[in-house]
Amino acid sequence: MEVGKGKKMIDNIRNNVKKVMIGNENTIDLVLTCLLAGGHILLEDVPGTGKTVLAKALARSIDGEFGRISFTPDMLPSDVTGLNIFDSRSSEFVFSKGPVFSNILLADEINRATPKTQSSLLECMAEQQVTVDGITRKLGSPFLVIATENPLENLGTFPLPEAQLDRFLMKITMENLSKEQELALVERFMQGEPLQELTAVCSREEMVSLQKECTQVEIHPELKEYMVRIIHATRNHPRVSCGASPRSTLAFVRAAQGYALVQGRHYVVPEDIKAIAVPVLAHRLTLSVSGDRGRAAAAVIGEILDGEGLPTETW
Repeated sequence: MEVGKGKKMIDNIRNNVKKVMIGNENTIDLVLTCLLAGGHILLEDVPGTGKTVLAKALARSIDGEFGRISFTPDMLPSDVTGLNIFDSRSSEFVFSKGPVFSNILLADEINRATPKTQSSLLECMAEQQVTVDGITRKLGSPFLVIATENPLENLGTFPLPEAQLDRFLMKITMENLSKEQELALVERFMQGEPLQELTAVCSREEMVSLQKECTQVEIHPELKEYMVRIIHATRNHPRVSCGASPRSTLAFVRAAQGYALVQGRHYVVPEDIKAIAVPVLAHRLTLSVSGDRGRAAAAVIGEILDGEGLPTETW
């Protein structure tokens, strides 16, 4: 795909989503980064901040199929993946697809599901396929999981284990709106529902082409070495008992490529790496001291970024 065409397409998607989303420019860029990089998102925030609207707007923008799962403790893995149902007319079992057979899947309040049901998403996220009764079925492309968590309510929840957190390319939150932005939100939604009027500006096939283009974004060897130094620093930090894994290294690289492409470039610059470091790495750290894990982990990444010198000579 031509450089100019790809940039225009990404700008069109961003501007289309902004028709229903007020503010949250950085959040939108990070979501687009995950989509281009072929990763998945854990979106932690209180209800009513626009998480569902963001997911639906993105699905409409790429002409994709939107799926939603509202997790509860009594949900079964088959409620996620689908199951075989006996058809008395044909006297055979027929597969009934679950919500994962979509392009943009909103896994709402994923931590309310039991670990067994949570794990049913693992194969879908890692391998983009579903296996039911020994038969494997491929999911559509593109495929993005946006899983949400409510940080305020812990009763009746099952925290995601570290192994599953590591499956998410990024963990992000929605941005707080200023008074002016919230007033603009009121004005925009007083006369109707902008989401219903949203149309596609990109096809699914074009998005798959953009994902392939993302893998071709250039990273200078010095910047690769800088990213690996950051990863190793997480393993040696005094407040971290378990640092970022090798999978994190690959996720870090993919996210840097995706973010550069979202910014309209086919090469990564140091600012791209610093912009995605906390969303990609903070949730993968196991801290040696209990407390507000999210803020403490983000502070650790900030310290590491300040301590590791940026390549400035020849990259």
